[in-house]
Parts: sequence; C-alpha cells; structure tokens
Amino acid sequence: MLELLDAVNQIAQVAGKRIMDIYATDFEVKVKEDKSPLTRADMAAHECILTGLKKITPVLPILSEESTLISYDERASWQRYWLIDPLDGTREFVKRNGDFTVNIALIDDHKPILGVVYVPVTGVSYFASEGNGAFKCLPGQSQVPIKVRDCPVDYLTVAGSRSHACDSIQQFISGLDTKVELLSIGSSLKMCLVAEGQADVYPRFGPTSEWDTAAAHCVVNEAGGYLTDMHLKALRYNTKASILNPHFLVFADAKKDWLHYVEKVISTKDL
Repeated sequence: MLELLDAVNQIAQVAGKRIMDIYATDFEVKVKEDKSPLTRADMAAHECILTGLKKITPVLPILSEESTLISYDERASWQRYWLIDPLDGTREFVKRNGDFTVNIALIDDHKPILGVVYVPVTGVSYFASEGNGAFKCLPGQSQVPIKVRDCPVDYLTVAGSRSHACDSIQQFISGLDTKVELLSIGSSLKMCLVAEGQADVYPRFGPTSEWDTAAAHCVVNEAGGYLTDMHLKALRYNTKASILNPHFLVFADAKKDWLHYVEKVISTKDL
C-alpha cells in the first residue's frame, strides 16, 4: 500500500504541473450542465491521472468527475476502484486564488483506503493509507505525520467554504455558544485543515459529490478525525445510483456533542 501511495503521489504532482501550465495562460471557462465551471486544466489533469493509474493498476475501474457517466448497474459490481476529482475547486482556479487541489482516492468496500490531496500552487501534499497514518509534505522537505486536535476549551475554529457560503453555516456557528474563528478556504483543503489540527469542524450543508470528499476522507480518518453524515455515521461510497453526498460534518473531537449543534440548524426529520 505504501508503494502504491508513493506512485499516486507522483501522479498527482504530474497532474498538478499540467494544471499550473494552464493556470499561467488566458484559459477559457465553459459551463457544464450542472452550472459548474470547466476548463482545459480539468481535462488535462483528468487525462494525466487516468493514464497514470492505468499503468499502475490496469484492472481497476476509475470514476472521475470528468468521466463519461457510468451507470450504477455497472458500478454496483465494483469492490475496489479509483475515485478522483482531477481539479477540485475549479471556481477557485478561475478566480486564481490558489485554493484548488488534485484529489485521488482508492475505494474498497465503500470506504476510502488511500487518499492523496495535492495543492498545485504551493506543492503541498496531504496523503494517507489505511492503517499507516496521515502525512503532510511541503516541497523539498520530508513528510511529517499529522493528527487532529482535541477541541480547545474556550473557542472553536470552523472551516468554511470560500465559494459556497450559506445561511446554514452561519446558524451553525451562532449555535456553538463559544468564541469562533472562521477559516474560509476552497476545495478539499477545508477537510485537510481539520486533519492537521488547524480547525475543529467543517460543516457542509450544501451539495457535494463523492469525488469531492473521498481522498481527504482517508486523510481525516488516518489523522484520527471523522467525516460523517448529519447522523454522525461515516460516509460510504458507491452505495446508490446518485454520486451526491448528503450534508456532512468533518470533525476532530468525537467527545463533543456535534449532533446537538446540527439539530439547531436542521430538524431531525430533515437530516
């Protein structure tokens, strides 16, 4: 698994270089059917990752945000497969604020067992594999293990979306009954903030897809944190026809009654 993780890290870095080559140009922005943006960088990273993964695991299926839609009838038979978002945070890419990532996850039995989150602008990598811990690596430096933190006594740090702010997260923050620092950032970096002990919770009340969360989900798990639905049950992958996630929470400290705070925002019947 560690050899596979090293290979995936290299694939993510090559995809990141392709993204940055286009980032430096006056690129065109298209709009997909779901109204989300699409650029040449999304497709270049997609092709790069597909080529790399097929070399190292030629028999495993691959599901990418930029793939042709694969029916659930076919996907339902998959025990193990790659789940990727070649450019997570395309809106941030278009805004040129740097908050976008390459996400590559290996799913086995509906859960992520390997995950790589690579930040092309900074060259920072977050990565993990089941049972081997979670790590962060800065360019030119050795990897260092990362762990979540216990919730501070007198304040909480909440990670929030830079481009998808909503009333629900403000309600959630208002209900925390303590001093709160809000860190607004794009892409799967919000989950990585929790994994490395820089944030305590990331509540997501808006729509996301399974490829948005899978890679960072593995990193959070191996760092000692949790990524759950609003019933505090771990997210599972490829269990239904839709690839949309439910509302979810990423949190560090399971001793805190997060469900209590969620119920202040969303009634139990709507969870």
